[in-house]
Amino acid sequence: MPASELRAPFPYRLLAPAVAAAIPGDTRQSFALLNWLCISATAVMAALSVLRVGASRQAAVLAGLLMILSVPTFWYAPYLLTDPASICARAAFVLAVLSGQPWLAALAGVTASAVREENILLLVWLLAMRRISLPAGLAALALAGVWMVVVRWWLIPGLPSYVWAPSVQTVITALKDVRSLASLATAAGLVLPLALLGMRQPAPALQPLKSLLLLMLLPPLYAALCVRVDGRAIWGLYPMLVPFAALYGVAWLARRRA
Repeated sequence: MPASELRAPFPYRLLAPAVAAAIPGDTRQSFALLNWLCISATAVMAALSVLRVGASRQAAVLAGLLMILSVPTFWYAPYLLTDPASICARAAFVLAVLSGQPWLAALAGVTASAVREENILLLVWLLAMRRISLPAGLAALALAGVWMVVVRWWLIPGLPSYVWAPSVQTVITALKDVRSLASLATAAGLVLPLALLGMRQPAPALQPLKSLLLLMLLPPLYAALCVRVDGRAIWGLYPMLVPFAALYGVAWLARRRA
């Protein structure tokens, strides 16, 4: 397909579509299969992340269930979207951070940046929090940046430009979009309230996820000012939210039994 047929702003998100295209069979079915595999892997990594902070097996099971049985999984994963692959890479990053493996976190961050460009903030956080040495962190950032430059100006040259311009009218239109509001509400659903409650008294090992969550919240907030926003904005934060939600959920159930 010639570059002139590509449409801004997202045709440069090549990694997930390329993997889907490499799977034998119909590309649409392959893309849906890839997304389901990514979400399944995300659920496993969410469970392992909870175990890494010393939580119970019940909390790990709940973390996996919150991830894979969420409304956004059934709403968005069957479609040709890059969000599941991005969420999977973010879950790998969180698992590596909680496991004390900065090099694996850097690798996950680079991979996540190749899936969706805003994930380069994972590498910024890794460097800013001094979880990795300065040379290694800068090298990871450079690698992610080189990928974006190569894709944007070499693999698909001549791509039409696109500007993200904040607009009050965009926000007003979004507030009138019932489908988007329903998507946001169902994505927030159970996970967001449980996570917010869990952040009040989190396990010490989960404290770093608070600053990571705030940083990764910036892209969807800016997108909400520029374009239509939906439940994927919250779904993309699940790798940071679910550990808090799972620990609080299990503690609440234990209190109920007592």
